[in-house]
Formats: sequence, structure tokens, C-alpha cells
Amino acid sequence: MGAGGRMAVPSTQKKVESEPLKRVPCSKPPFTLGQVKKAIPPHCFQRSVIKSFSYPVYDLTIAFILYYLANNYIHQLPYPLSYLAWPVYWALQGCILTGVWVVAHECGHHAFSDYQWLDDTVGLILHSFLLVPYFSWKYSHSRHHSNTGSLDRDEVFVPKQKTGIRWYSKYLNNPLGRVLTLTITLTLGWPLYLAFNVSGRPYDRFACHFDPYGPIYLDRQRLQIFISDAGILSMLYGLYLLVAAKGLAYVVCMYGVPLLVVNGFLVLITFLQHTHPSLPHYDSSEWDWFRGALATVDRDYGILNKVFHNITDTHVTHHLFSTMPHYHAMEATKAVKPILGEYYQFDGTPFYKAMWRETKECIFVEPDEDDKQSKGVFWYRNKI
Repeated sequence: MGAGGRMAVPSTQKKVESEPLKRVPCSKPPFTLGQVKKAIPPHCFQRSVIKSFSYPVYDLTIAFILYYLANNYIHQLPYPLSYLAWPVYWALQGCILTGVWVVAHECGHHAFSDYQWLDDTVGLILHSFLLVPYFSWKYSHSRHHSNTGSLDRDEVFVPKQKTGIRWYSKYLNNPLGRVLTLTITLTLGWPLYLAFNVSGRPYDRFACHFDPYGPIYLDRQRLQIFISDAGILSMLYGLYLLVAAKGLAYVVCMYGVPLLVVNGFLVLITFLQHTHPSLPHYDSSEWDWFRGALATVDRDYGILNKVFHNITDTHVTHHLFSTMPHYHAMEATKAVKPILGEYYQFDGTPFYKAMWRETKECIFVEPDEDDKQSKGVFWYRNKI
């Protein structure tokens, strides 16, 4: 799947990166997806099995080294160094395993190799290791990519309109409430989404990622949901055997807490990619796939950009071309920015500041009262 070389397209005036809160345009872009694709070097769309495998091998090697050091040396450290070493291990291991999660995410997009069976095999193994139902999430995430920015059909972090916010929201609209909201979101958000569809698209009946007969999935996908569940059960059984052999505290310290870090980061990354004061959301009267895909934002996580394989700062390109391997996404992003112009959004605010700001500023969405022609375009508000 190549592209036809570079093409000169008149670009809109580039958005000033020092103004990250300035609204991106919500009108139909003056360029097409084909023109954007032609600006990307053709090799960026090529997937290499060897190069793709190098990333999980690298990540898992580092993860094993960290495990080996923690398992053999932390308990030998004098007090209080031993107590300080555990949080360091948890943070480092959690970040490295988030990179493993990203590789499995690549597999779900068929961006790992040219072979679907290989992508699914690698993705199933890696995601099951991190207690993620691979096929279940693959299909719901695909629907998210197909409906990004739609208030009616998007799958995750769908903003509420003012009439739809809960009664208790006004009591959480303060610093203490935001701390509570962020704590619950980053610790319980991922399992609550998988098990109960919390923050997901509303369905007419109970939706769960572990239910093969739930409303999220089509009949032809049921068998693969069973396979995902089998992968999770196998991993849980392995953890049970490890607890029986080593004890619960050992498993929690070595695996459980780093997994919490992984879950927290993947929720935070997704939240910040799709929640921003400058981004529009659309109802069915205005939404189209291209504008919805552009209504995302690239973020800067510092050195973690590399640790997370640039899923953080190439997200706009990823939504436009999701089968592109992550190791070409930086080059592709650089190539498309002149074409996208003001339609490209980057916010270099440190992620820990951005999550606080977005939790404060992005409470619900409403259309602009004075814009009679764009009633189907919704923007974030914070005044309840």
C-alpha cells in the first residue's frame, strides 16, 4: 500500500504552536485524504516483520532485566533504599510495558506485518499478558477509528452535552473533585470500561468487552471474543499459580502495580488525544469521517514519546492512516503538517499539566449560540 510521491498542495496558514488552545477549523478541509497521503513518502506505508519484531523484543528484554534486578536485589538494599527502589521499579516497568501494549495495539490495526494471522497472534499474546482482551478491544477500537469525533457513534471518551451531565458533576467541579475524578479514572477507568463500558458509547442494553453476545460485536466476531476471553483466563490462571508459589505480595509488587501504571497511562494517553478545548465534536448532521479523524491532538510526553513508540505525538497521522507502522509515523507527521496547516493540532503542554487543565475545562460540549450555520458542531465548556 504505497503512495504516489509528494504533491504540492496549497496549505492553510500553519497554526501557531504557541497557541494550543486556539480552535482548529471545523469546516470541510481544502484538501483531500488522497492529497495528504501523496505528501507522505511511499516507504512509510511499508511494514517490516523484522523491524516490527525488534520493538517487542527490545521492550521485553528491558522488562526482564528490570524484573531480574527487582527480584534479586531490591530486598538486599538497606533501609530505606529498599522502600524507595520499589516505586522506581513500578514506574520504569509500567512505562516499558506500556510500550509493549502499544505494539499489541499496532497488531490490532494490522500495522505490524503484512500477515493478518501474524498480527493477531502477536497481539493476542502481548495483550493477554497485560490482561487486555485482544480481539474484543480490537473491534471496539476499530469502531472508534471509524467514528472519531461523532457524538452519536464514537466508542470512547464521548463527551456529554450539558443536558446529559450527571447531577453530581457540579460537586466535582473543584480542585478536590478533580483530584478524585483523576484518581478514579487513572486507576479504575480501564477495567471499568472493559467490564461495564464506562465512558463508552451508550448502547440499548448492557455492553461488556468480555461478553461475546454483547451489543458491541457482530455475529461473525463472536468466536474471536471467546478466544480473547480464553487468553485472559489463561493469564489469570498463570497468575494464580504464581501467587500459590510466591505469594500475593510478590505478584502484586512484581506485576500488579506495574500493570496499574500501564492502565493509567493508556487511559491518560487516550483521554488527552481526544479531549482538548480546541477540538470540535460533531452530531450526525455535521459529522464526516475526515473531519472527525482530524479532530485529534498530538501531545508531548518528553522522553516517554520514545518509550511509548510515539503513539503520543503522532496520533493525528495515526487516525488518518492507522495501518501505517509506528516507526514511520514521525516522518509521515512531518510530511503532512504543511498540508494540514491549521487543521493539525499539537499541544506541547506537559501531560501532567494538560490532564489537570482538560479535567477542569472540558466538562461538556455545546454548539456556539451565535453560530446559526454550524449547530451540529460542538465545543467544550466548563460552566455548569
